[in-house]
Amino acid sequence: MPHFILEHSGNLTDEALNLDALFERLIDTAVGTGIFPLAGIRCRAHNCEHFRVADGTATFGFVHLHVRIGAGRTEEQKADAAKVLFATLTDHLSDIYDSQGLAISFELSELPAHKFNQNNLRDYLAK
Repeated sequence: MPHFILEHSGNLTDEALNLDALFERLIDTAVGTGIFPLAGIRCRAHNCEHFRVADGTATFGFVHLHVRIGAGRTEEQKADAAKVLFATLTDHLSDIYDSQGLAISFELSELPAHKFNQNNLRDYLAK
């Protein structure tokens, strides 16, 4: 963990969002906190073709990042991680934010205790 789940309005192009660079920055930031292992990180994006922002102005857009983490971190660790991850997101989106109406939102939530996963990525990363 964490899983980064990004939703964005369909009027934001892949070129403008540069998702590969954003995901790389988010992963680097997450690992840099010292509380998230690289092998547990997942990133995905969902382009929302059908959307409306505020009054429906065609150039208004949104980006929402939901970060889901496993249990076991302190409230202080979660708060610190949320702050630096949101700063990474807003910094990455600053050019878009400065050029059009853009709503950026973020949430960090902890998964329930009874979740299951299987992962052999650590073995592959060690090679």
